[in-house]
Amino acid sequence: MPIVVTLDVMLARRKMRSRELAERVGITEANLSLLKSGKVRGVRFETLSAICQALDCQPGDLLTWVPGPEPEDGGEGHGD
Repeated sequence: MPIVVTLDVMLARRKMRSRELAERVGITEANLSLLKSGKVRGVRFETLSAICQALDCQPGDLLTWVPGPEPEDGGEGHGD
């Protein structure tokens, strides 16, 4: 996937554990783990906003676009 999640990097920079972030944001540690690993299809803006507030960062600090092949799932996600 060409979008890389760098949430673990920001957590390290802020010296915060996943458990603490999950509590502040109001999501489970399991869902946060899935987000960190990039194994989610999407994230709600409300959740992204809460993460940015908790980590005092911008969305671009957490998500990076890397050129590469698109997934072969029929282009799902385009045109939303």
